[in-house]
Parts: sequence; structure tokens; C-alpha cells
Amino acid sequence: MTSLHGTPDPNRTDGAPAALSELRVVDLTENLAGPYCAMLLADLGADVIKVERPGAGDSQRGHGPLIQGAGLPFTMVNRNKRSITINLKSAAGAEVVARLAERSDVLIENYRPGVLDAAGLGYDALSRRNPALIYASISGFGQTGPYRTRGGFDLIAQGMSGLMSVTGEPGGVPVKAGYPVTDLGAGMFCAYGILAALAYRNRTGRGQQVDTSLFETGLAWSVWQAAKFLGSGEIPAPMESAHPLSAPYQAFRTRDGHVIVGAGSQSLFARLCAALGQPELADDLRFRTQPDRMQRTAELAEEIERLLLAKDSRHWLAVFTEAGIPCGPIHNVAQALADPQAIARGMVVEYDHPQIGATTMIGNPVQLSATPWQLRNAAPALGQHTTEILQELGYDGGEIDALRRGAAI
Repeated sequence: MTSLHGTPDPNRTDGAPAALSELRVVDLTENLAGPYCAMLLADLGADVIKVERPGAGDSQRGHGPLIQGAGLPFTMVNRNKRSITINLKSAAGAEVVARLAERSDVLIENYRPGVLDAAGLGYDALSRRNPALIYASISGFGQTGPYRTRGGFDLIAQGMSGLMSVTGEPGGVPVKAGYPVTDLGAGMFCAYGILAALAYRNRTGRGQQVDTSLFETGLAWSVWQAAKFLGSGEIPAPMESAHPLSAPYQAFRTRDGHVIVGAGSQSLFARLCAALGQPELADDLRFRTQPDRMQRTAELAEEIERLLLAKDSRHWLAVFTEAGIPCGPIHNVAQALADPQAIARGMVVEYDHPQIGATTMIGNPVQLSATPWQLRNAAPALGQHTTEILQELGYDGGEIDALRRGAAI
């Protein structure tokens, strides 16, 4: 097995290679979870080759506001990649992917279990050709179990994992999280699994399959609610913005909006009561301990809101911040992107797109001191690097023409 990329990032001023600069990744994914996983690796320097269907490409190319014919959501999670178009239903096209896998470190796919096996591109077949290959699979429900062949989407995973059952208002209609959390979370877990598999391969020289799913991501994130149920037998229910194990820890109304306050510990609760001008509230028998406060969460919220409604959110945020009480406003997306902390941490990145000029992109939240992530390239045009990649694999001009004539690429 050989990895074809290992040169330092030309955009780095210190000449040091990026953290994953010697890693080559074949990205056979589309939509969100898989592309997000591959993007996380690409941001840290991996050479990610995105394999797309000829003609249509990733289905996300057509979603949302369009930039040069590609949906803006697509550009958000496919930066720093190269694109090659391959028809996996063609034997010659499948062979191109297999040859890519032979010369790569990682392959990521999000087909339904069994689909790639039928095309000769499953883990068993490709690991025989490249025993060091790390083959990462993201699906709705995983590669095993009674639901393995079911299609899975973020909304379904949120519902079946219990996430929607604890989101929203008590007695209200089912509500999903506003962000596609199981999609993005599955991408993160898969990247985590890939890095663990790389560490194992560094010790043994052997690859392995990484298997995760949207459903399991939702279950894995049920930590607090699962602890409550397993410890007491009580089935958690929606609590608006409140916490199942800590109070006060939620959004409260003020005269002109809401503020979020997290003051569940004894010291923070006493500090909050003092900041509200009611220090005696900390000694109220109803709220003296954390178990007391959890039994009377609604009653405690009424007491706190009664005081907060007297003044504006800005006043209370200043008071709580001065007192060292964790707090914050509820931003809309525009406000969140404009927040000075988001700007300072590089979470809003401006760059010059080669076709459309100045553009804004969401940054990467992982800050590495020696090998920081880089926005090297915008999301590729469909098939932009097909010829380049085939040449790297050893195909000559005549062979590439033959692949095109046979609709393999």
C-alpha cells in the first residue's frame, strides 16, 4: 500500500506539513454525515478524493442556495477535496475505485449495508487488495442488527433514539433538534473511529472496518436522560430548556427577551440569589439542596423569572457575568455568526472563491497549536479532478478516453 500525498501544505508559512498530510482518503459518501466526516480529515491536510456519480454528483449539489451550480450546503462540507466522477455500476468504474482503495489509507462510504459488496467494493474485497485499508461505514442503523438494511435519516434517528422525546415543551408535539445533530455526530464519531484505527495500524500495519450509525449517535448522546431513567425508572420527558439533573439550568424570561443561566451547584446558586438581590432565597427550604431544586424546578423558575422580568436581558447578562455566573443570550444564526467570540476563534472564515469572489465559510472547531486546520481549496466542481486523479493511478490518455467512451467515468 502506498499513500500518494505527503508534501507540505504550500499555504503554511512555516513549511511544516499538516497533521494528516500523508493521508489519502477515498470519499464514497453524499448528503451530510459522510461528507462531513471526510471534510474533518481534509481540513487537517488529508488528500480526500470525492467520488461522485457522473452527471448528477452528490445529491446535495442541488440543495439550498446555489453557488456556481452547487448548493451552498454542499460547499460547506466538501471543501479541501478533489472530485472524480465514476460510474460504480460499470465494471470498469468499480475497478477504478478498487485501484484507488489499493493506493489509499482510508475509504469512507455511506451506502446501505450490502450495496457495495454487490459491486465488489465491500470491506472484504478491498481489504484483500489492501490489507492496511481502513474502511469506514456510516449508515442509518449500522452494519448488523435487524434494521441494518433500513434507510436512515437524521429525523428518523432523532425519533428512534429518544432525542425527540425529550425535546420541546411538556405535552407538546414531537420536536427535533434544529440542527441535524445525528448526521453531524455520526460524521464526528466516524472520524474518531478512523483516527483510532490509524493508531492501531501504525502499531500493527493492519487496517480494519469502522462501523457507526445515526441511530447509535442519538443513543450515545442520551447520557443525562439515560442516567436518569436507569437510576430511577422515570422516563424523561420534554423540559423546554431545563436540565434533567441540574437546576437552575435553563432559559428564563426577562423584560425584553430571555437569558440562559447555569447555576446548578450550591456555590453558583448562592451567587445567583445574591446577584438577583435575594440572597435569602439560597436558604429557602424549598431550594436549599440540588435534590430540593430538582423536585421544584418549575416553582424555582417562577421565583427567578419574577425577579428577572423587572429588567432587560442586557442588564442581567452584565450582572451575572460580573458575578461569575455562567450565562448567555439566545442568539439567532445571524447573531451567532457575528459574535466576537466566534470571530476570534476562527469559526467564521472569509475566503476568495475562484469563481464567485469573497465568500464566508464555517470554520473548524478543533484548534491544533502546531498543525492548525487550513482552508486550502473551495469545494470542487463536479469531476474537476477526474483526469488528474486517473493519471496518478497510472491510467494513460488512451485508457482514460476508453473509460469515458464506456461511461465508466
